[in-house]
Amino acid sequence: MLFDLPAIADLSDSALTQRLQAALDHKTKPLGALGRLEALALRIGQILGSERPRLEAPQMLVCAGDHGLAARGVSAYPSDVTWQMVENFLAGGAAVSVLARQHGLALTVVDCGVARAFAPRAARPGQPQLVLKSVAPGTTDASVGPAMTEAQCAQALANGREVVRSLPGNALLLGEMGIGNTSVASLLLARLCGVPLEQGIGAGTGLDAAGLARKRAVLQQALQANAGATTPLQALAALGGFEVATLTGAVLQAAAERRVIVVDGFITSAAVLVASALAPQVLQRCVFAHRSGEPGHTRMLAHLQAEPLLDLGLRLGEGSGAALAWPLLESACALLRDMASFASAGVAQQGS
Repeated sequence: MLFDLPAIADLSDSALTQRLQAALDHKTKPLGALGRLEALALRIGQILGSERPRLEAPQMLVCAGDHGLAARGVSAYPSDVTWQMVENFLAGGAAVSVLARQHGLALTVVDCGVARAFAPRAARPGQPQLVLKSVAPGTTDASVGPAMTEAQCAQALANGREVVRSLPGNALLLGEMGIGNTSVASLLLARLCGVPLEQGIGAGTGLDAAGLARKRAVLQQALQANAGATTPLQALAALGGFEVATLTGAVLQAAAERRVIVVDGFITSAAVLVASALAPQVLQRCVFAHRSGEPGHTRMLAHLQAEPLLDLGLRLGEGSGAALAWPLLESACALLRDMASFASAGVAQQGS
């Protein structure tokens, strides 16, 4: 597959890490008393290359696409919900819309391949924007063959890179929408991590027992129909969705630009899984927001050696978990930047 993989540098910098850790250790608190917030502050300082990190113009990127697999009944909702939810994002009524407004996150929605033609609309200050990057009106049915051609997958990857290049700021929060896309995440987990398919399949949008059995059977067919797609990009094209491929490109570009990448749930983690298989340094830039209620997400996080910030039983997607975790990143930066040291505050240290 012809895809221009950006250069992503190794962020390992022992001198910076030592300075950051020393700064945290000498704040006016018992050693390690801020727990995982200290590790979060250290991570953000490493990503931004600063002992006084500041998160600027954070961007919530929600990528949307439809899936041929949805016609096989792998979701409790019809495919029309994808385009209807895109309109809901733009109208400000979805969960991620509410949370983005609350936390001052600029919201960009990308039509990566929704089975609906959206009219172009001008971006307005302070309002969500729609970016039209549709590769095709939905993927084909992966249970009978590749969901995308290699050319389509390469185009979606390039689209993701292009969208990120157009966005300001130094932090990118990942979101998605696509009826059937938990199936994509389960398939990529099985193919790229070797997790047995049945361990990575959940109820998604709310399937009952019969629906779950149907979903397992359809996804097994998809793995068999695409048995030769074993490399990360082959698997993405054969099993993935346009929104997952676009997110993968976005992650690679954000990593190359040294942005903080806030990963939402199961589907956005699948995009990071592919991106990190292509460039392991991607994971140095990632903060994992939460552990989804989808069983496959726990297994994917374990494969990525990622410890999420929150565990609220969320299974909505959209970027909702990333938005909920965002204040923790802001707090971690503020504490590292603004909290007094023992020396500056004239406070005696332990044992002194």
